[in-house]
Amino acid sequence: MSTITIIAVIVLVLLMLISFYNRLVKLRNNRENAFADIDVQLKQRHDLIPQLVDTVKGYMNHEEKVLTNITAARALNASTINEKITAENQLSTALSGLNIAVEAYPDLKASSNFTQLQEEISDVENKLSAVRRFFNSATKEYNNAVETFPSNIIAGMFSFKKESMFDVGAVERAVLD
Repeated sequence: MSTITIIAVIVLVLLMLISFYNRLVKLRNNRENAFADIDVQLKQRHDLIPQLVDTVKGYMNHEEKVLTNITAARALNASTINEKITAENQLSTALSGLNIAVEAYPDLKASSNFTQLQEEISDVENKLSAVRRFFNSATKEYNNAVETFPSNIIAGMFSFKKESMFDVGAVERAVLD
């Protein structure tokens, strides 16, 4: 084998390694960008929740535990994507408890302010569902690249790891079933 052939093979291998690495970086960035879209919707939801809690407080004085759970779940200081997913699942669980408790208060359900807030939250939840699907799709594509050969070799060398999907949580799944 000539020196030129050996150099050509080495350059080709290096180009393949660079290509796999760059693909993993792009997929990771795509996943993070998809979560940024989720963050926008979560911010809107978090902005509506205090208004909802204030509206409900006047009607549900003895349902303090439900309101406390919503406030506590909302108050979590999550910094990573996985922490935010956990916090949002807790908030969704707490909001489910509120929806169940509201059924016992016909005056509250008739309140125009409450109805408007429910519609706004429902709209945000629908948007959140859409961006969550996009995030999970981006995560799946990233995870496939991290786990399949030969890019898994590069992923292991540079500490790319499998990431979590944004699961709806056990409570919401039970409601959907």
